[in-house]
Amino acid sequence: MSDLLTVILLGIVEGLTEFIPVSSTGHLVLAGELLGFKDGSGGAFDIIIQLGAILAVIVLYWRRFWDVAVGLFSMQQGPLVFTRNVLLGFLPSAVVGAFAYKAIKAMLESPALVAWALIVGGVAILVIEKFAKENHTASVEQMSWRTALAIGVVQCLSMIPGVSRSGATIMGARAMGVERKTAAEFSFFVAVPTMMGATTLALYKEGAALAAQDVTNIAIGFVVSFVVAIVVIKAFLAIVTRYGFGPFAWYRIVAGIGALVWLGQIG
Repeated sequence: MSDLLTVILLGIVEGLTEFIPVSSTGHLVLAGELLGFKDGSGGAFDIIIQLGAILAVIVLYWRRFWDVAVGLFSMQQGPLVFTRNVLLGFLPSAVVGAFAYKAIKAMLESPALVAWALIVGGVAILVIEKFAKENHTASVEQMSWRTALAIGVVQCLSMIPGVSRSGATIMGARAMGVERKTAAEFSFFVAVPTMMGATTLALYKEGAALAAQDVTNIAIGFVVSFVVAIVVIKAFLAIVTRYGFGPFAWYRIVAGIGALVWLGQIG
């Protein structure tokens, strides 16, 4: 398989998985292993192309972000609370990520860890979905600062490949009673500063070592993930509103077991 086709396929994988609770990074690691993709970017490829998917959030929710920006200038309560909660959801992972970059990068090289994390995360989603109680938090603006910060702390678990950033934030929100659609949207919004920060850190750490081919691969993966994510976000919200997160949990468990068999860890 040509390198171009491989990069396009990885971009598709990223766009498909960034916003659903199945771990885009974990899927990139496993897909890269399956396709024999040799990433010379020091892990920057897996991190930076996620920003393409994040750009889809900005495009689809541009009106929401615009209204928040305008409201901040006039010190309106809703936009102020929205911004506070998104920043609190982002802050813990920013701090932990800055100090644990090398450890996180090392975990990206362990497909078996990804597989186990998929399984454990799938079981966790089933348990939370069964026992979560609604407290009628139906918008980001209705969240307390404690809830937003607690979700941010839970998001730190997603630094383990296979856990899923969206899965951690969504299930953290669900465990605190936030309704499904709001939990999913809060995950989208928190993803914007989180992945911008992760990309900035990756470029700072690895940018000088990137070869021209690495930059080209990242650019292609970025564009492909953006296009695919535009479609996936709308479909994802429709699915979780009607069916909940159970289907994604079962997919995680099956995919994790399949990966372990393929890796020779079981069977």
